[in-house]
Amino acid sequence: MSDRQSEWDKYLLGSVLFISLLIGGGTESGLYTDTLIQVAAIVSAAVVFSRTSAQRLPHSVVWLLVFAVALVILQIVPLPAPIFNGLRPELLLADSSLVGETRFRFVSLGVGRTIECLLYLVAVAAFFLSVLRLRTEQVQALLPFFFMGVICNGLAGAIQYSLSDNIAIEGLLPFTINAGLFANRNHFAALLFVSIPFVVYHGLFRGNLLSGLLGLVTLLLLLLAAGSRAGVLIGLAITVLSVVFLSARSRASGWSILLVFIGLSVYTIGAWSKIDVDVLDPAFGRGEFARTTIDGIKENWATGVGFGNFQKAYQIYEKEGMIFKQFVNHAHNDYLEIAFEGGILAVLLMASYFVLLFASFARIRRDPLQKAAFLSVSFLLIHSLVDYPLRTAALAMTFAYLNAIIFHKGFADRLRQKSETIEIDHNGDKLFVPIGNSS
Repeated sequence: MSDRQSEWDKYLLGSVLFISLLIGGGTESGLYTDTLIQVAAIVSAAVVFSRTSAQRLPHSVVWLLVFAVALVILQIVPLPAPIFNGLRPELLLADSSLVGETRFRFVSLGVGRTIECLLYLVAVAAFFLSVLRLRTEQVQALLPFFFMGVICNGLAGAIQYSLSDNIAIEGLLPFTINAGLFANRNHFAALLFVSIPFVVYHGLFRGNLLSGLLGLVTLLLLLLAAGSRAGVLIGLAITVLSVVFLSARSRASGWSILLVFIGLSVYTIGAWSKIDVDVLDPAFGRGEFARTTIDGIKENWATGVGFGNFQKAYQIYEKEGMIFKQFVNHAHNDYLEIAFEGGILAVLLMASYFVLLFASFARIRRDPLQKAAFLSVSFLLIHSLVDYPLRTAALAMTFAYLNAIIFHKGFADRLRQKSETIEIDHNGDKLFVPIGNSS
């Protein structure tokens, strides 16, 4: 692939990432903005895959994606009705259709919603695989597109919080904007704390310490203004870990690290004041959502209820005393929700992903960009324990980009080349000196 083609691929995929961060902050289904992002991701992937690439794709990750797509497709394929006998309650069996004298049923309670999820998964997977086919320097060159999206969201959030404590923007996008360019302030906070390791990387390893410090302070202040309890705590933790984890191989002075930790101490005071345990209701909230979802998992563990059908199935298990005007649209725990919708096979796929992710840690320890991506992915997965950030196109595409950095084989190949020895002719004598050796 020529350098010019590679540059076009970078701008193409970077534009998809940037657009996702601008208009992909909605959480509702059927948004035309999400459809535009999915179309752009699939078309861009087709362009990238139409060209030759020297980059090797990790087979284990590719197979994991193949199985994930196959699982979703299985849910919308008509299966013989007797298969479902005893696997889940009769009340939750999908509508039957007659084909000759044989009755068939779908795993999914709502085929249309599952098809939406399939397109969502295919678009994210296509973007992820496309980034894996780029050269290492092109993968790094996508980072400014990510930063531009974060800056636009930060500016929007700063304007909102400067005008009022609770301002909603309607009519600009097909969903109500409540924080930054997101419908949900917790998801806006997730984007902010996911950016922190890369801001630290930008300051410590790109020689931009001052701009990195300013960016870090701005992100922390925006997290406080957003008021997300989980975001505040995760933001604090990921900042501390980023500085400690990434600074080990940087050239930043000890004074710079000290100043960062002093700033973190001041931030801790502000974070503590934002968290009021008295407003947390132990009887009704995420704990109750989790208990009800687990009840549904127990009765549908074999097949699940179909991706995208949480809301429809949850109502069957909801306690009468917990039914209010506001309805539960998500479990606020992505792992429980995926297990409820996908069954035991979805649980196995999640476990396989975690094995691959943590197995990659030993391989990426020497590259700061991959370490930053690993931190961001880890804390986004932690946030998924109490929310559903990956249900928004903006964070899903970000998640795909971060994983592409982690699993990209080009970084390991580059380090391997640096550690190889080269032959030097010194006064007629041949010496073999490691390339990375400074002595």
